[in-house]
Amino acid sequence: MNNLTPYLIDGPGPSPAIVVCPGGGYRRHAAHEGEPVARWLNSLGIAAFVLEYRVAPHRHPAPLQDATAAIREVRQRAADWRGDPAKVAILGFSAGGHVAASAGTLSPDKSGRPDLMVLCYPVITFGEHRHEGSMLNLLGEEPSDEARRALSLETRVTPETPPTFLWHTAEDASVPVQNALLFADALARNRVPFELHVFPEGRHGLGLAEGLPAVGAWTNLCAAWLRARWS
Repeated sequence: MNNLTPYLIDGPGPSPAIVVCPGGGYRRHAAHEGEPVARWLNSLGIAAFVLEYRVAPHRHPAPLQDATAAIREVRQRAADWRGDPAKVAILGFSAGGHVAASAGTLSPDKSGRPDLMVLCYPVITFGEHRHEGSMLNLLGEEPSDEARRALSLETRVTPETPPTFLWHTAEDASVPVQNALLFADALARNRVPFELHVFPEGRHGLGLAEGLPAVGAWTNLCAAWLRARWS
């Protein structure tokens, strides 16, 4: 895939891998949620692959197809990239969180489904607490109620959904915190392991949140969660 940029690990053994999906409202890709995140993952001993999934004017299912194809490619080329095909996760911010969660809930087969998900202030629902721009860019003008519900990912969680790490801020004015809460509730009802952190302060789109000690703690919390899941 020419839209997948690898950031590999120099080491003797196979490393876990994470496909990174930057946010951008399904109309662009936020640079600060791409390469800097990949470099952070590399510091944890994790190979990273930044995905430039298709955005508007492309519609659903193009971004989902790109995400599942990326996961398959990382698994299939694990030997070339010194990766572990049994440890492939996906991480997404904002609309990229919707892409990531789509791969975890809508992938038609296991080969395109991540083993773990990390969802950072994710777009989840196209119901009451939706991010209007993401919905319209993904589904087009005046999407049907059926399409909105089908892509409201809290309705698509099953016991087969991968274990998930979520974080959000309570005062996010762009993507309401209810998006993360709805997904966490669905995970709980389906007995899917998850970890949820809601920080009281912080705007939308913080990325690694460097220089913000409270919200920036998410990276250490996530690193510990990944180590525990992959131990």
